[in-house]
Amino acid sequence: MFTGIVEELGRLARRTDAQDSSRVEVHGPTVVPDLAHGDSVAVNGVCLTVTEVLDDGFAADVMAETLARSTLGRLTEGDPVNLERAVRVDARLGGHIVQGHVDGTTRVLSRTPGDRWEVVRFALPPELARYVVHKGSVCLDGVSLTVSALDEEAFEVSLIPTTLELTTLGARQPGDEVNVEVDVLAKYVERLLAPDTAAGRSSAGTDRADAATDSVDVEVPS
Repeated sequence: MFTGIVEELGRLARRTDAQDSSRVEVHGPTVVPDLAHGDSVAVNGVCLTVTEVLDDGFAADVMAETLARSTLGRLTEGDPVNLERAVRVDARLGGHIVQGHVDGTTRVLSRTPGDRWEVVRFALPPELARYVVHKGSVCLDGVSLTVSALDEEAFEVSLIPTTLELTTLGARQPGDEVNVEVDVLAKYVERLLAPDTAAGRSSAGTDRADAATDSVDVEVPS
């Protein structure tokens, strides 16, 4: 699990493509010191498992599903990437609960500069629209952000100087693609409130069925 608080702006040092996967080597000296084989690191918001710890970075394998669903499939050597190690249980939750399981991608529509900050407008994917709410949380390229404005076709976030300077979002221009992970709490709430299609009845229906069963008198032969 992650919090969406980027620790380091790293760099894709090497990429080796196979038939349906890629091996990536990521330069990230800040996140390396306490990394071990099997640890998790979010790369532009995508949770990857460390397969090898290098002198100034780490290597990880990226499967076909991840390459297709995220922007990692379009990265080239030298591209900057946001890095965050998995959160410790005794750490402050500075952002929000981020799984590193990207739901899809979106594109930058516009940037509006302010005095020391910028408002960035993103397209709102129709399949994710119900999970995005005004003043709610969204994770873009691994960065935890608050939705500052929302309509049927787009949403906006406001980027402070630190985010502009220390993450990839500072350089994203209209048309650029970013990874999106919506708030996982919204997805769980939706699932809990939805009909139980596997059982063919809702939880409320289950309660009624159980109550009916409890009220039936069963005659036991003497």
